[in-house]
Amino acid sequence: MTTTRQNGSLHTNIQDHIATIEFGHPASNSFPSELLERLAKELVTIGKHADVAIIILKSEGKKAFCAGASFDELVAISNLKDGQQFFAGFANVLNAMRTCGKLIIGRVQGKTVGGGVGLIAACDYVLATENAAIKLSEFTIGIGPFVIEPAVTRKIGVSGTSELTLDATNWKNAYWAKEKGLYAKVFETINELDKEVEILSEKLASYNPIALTEMKKALWKGTENWTDLLAERAAISGELVLSEFTKKALEKFKK
Repeated sequence: MTTTRQNGSLHTNIQDHIATIEFGHPASNSFPSELLERLAKELVTIGKHADVAIIILKSEGKKAFCAGASFDELVAISNLKDGQQFFAGFANVLNAMRTCGKLIIGRVQGKTVGGGVGLIAACDYVLATENAAIKLSEFTIGIGPFVIEPAVTRKIGVSGTSELTLDATNWKNAYWAKEKGLYAKVFETINELDKEVEILSEKLASYNPIALTEMKKALWKGTENWTDLLAERAAISGELVLSEFTKKALEKFKK
């Protein structure tokens, strides 16, 4: 079932110490601001849940994993405050993923663009299908992937981020993403993917929860400045989206 709700949907299921958070939106699982806000809050809440050892992050349906931020909202930005607030949406989610205290398994079934790539990068372990190609197309509309860059670079290095960002019109396939370290494993089918997600999450949930929490801290050491850094990056994007260049590019894109 895929949602038809305009602001998208968010569901959490907790079973056997595993919390599965599933997001969805009729526009290829893209994120309007409201859904980003809900996801950030949910991650914080689940992070405090004593009975949860592991989080699985997934999206609805069998096609796209995530089409990034809402295009309609992006086009509607008319002032600096709204621009900064819009881009702060992904910053808040990335910071919630970073600080929630639970290891996060990403389950990626299909293509991902823009902010969605940041979401994948902020997971601690990612399993994907062959269809899970990625693209950072921000340059084509006059902005850049500034908010998600720290998360992406942390996973695939400066050269990988550079290649993705500068080659803004082309998809990188799932095996490229695996080679760079974004994905841990790639599967031919969604069934195989789901089986592996289940096996891995059950194993992890059986381990010492204190060890898991301490490992989360260790993996994210050195990112303590991200609260300020990502806010600064959101401000850069907020300014760029109001530029004449970007307004024209968005108009073209709309047509």
